[in-house]
This record gives sequence, C-alpha cells and structure tokens, in this order.
Amino acid sequence: MIIKTDLEQCRRDMEACIGRRVRLKTSGGRKRIIIHEGVLKNCYPNVFTVLCREGERNEEVVSFSYVDVLTATVEVAVESLP
Repeated sequence: MIIKTDLEQCRRDMEACIGRRVRLKTSGGRKRIIIHEGVLKNCYPNVFTVLCREGERNEEVVSFSYVDVLTATVEVAVESLP
C-alpha cells in the first residue's frame, strides 16, 4: 500500500534530479518494453515530465506519475554526475 509520505519522498527525490538525464523503462504490453531517454524537466504534484529528443528537431514531452514509479510500472535510471 502506498502512503502519502512515500509519494512525497518520491517527488522530492525526482525534484533533486531536475535537469539531469534520465532513462525510463515501461511495459508496452504483450512483452514489449518502451524506453524513453531525456532530461527531467518539471515535477508537479502528481506527475513529472521528461523532454525526449529524437534527432535534431523531434522533441517529445512525456509524463509519468510517481505512483507508477513506486509500483515499479516505470523503472527510472538517473545518469550520475561526472
């Protein structure tokens, strides 16, 4: 069971990573895995957004909920600082 303090801690952890590169792995159903790589842009009360760039002009903003992270529906890997 997810409690409010877990959500708040997850949000604080994600806010600490704003501006850093992240890799998110999600299930696409039927044995498909979707991977998004980009920069963590914003953290909102219930979701966070990632700016993904594919090529020079293609940009996509995707959002994920903290609940998905806590339930392991979305796996987050944050690039370490040099």
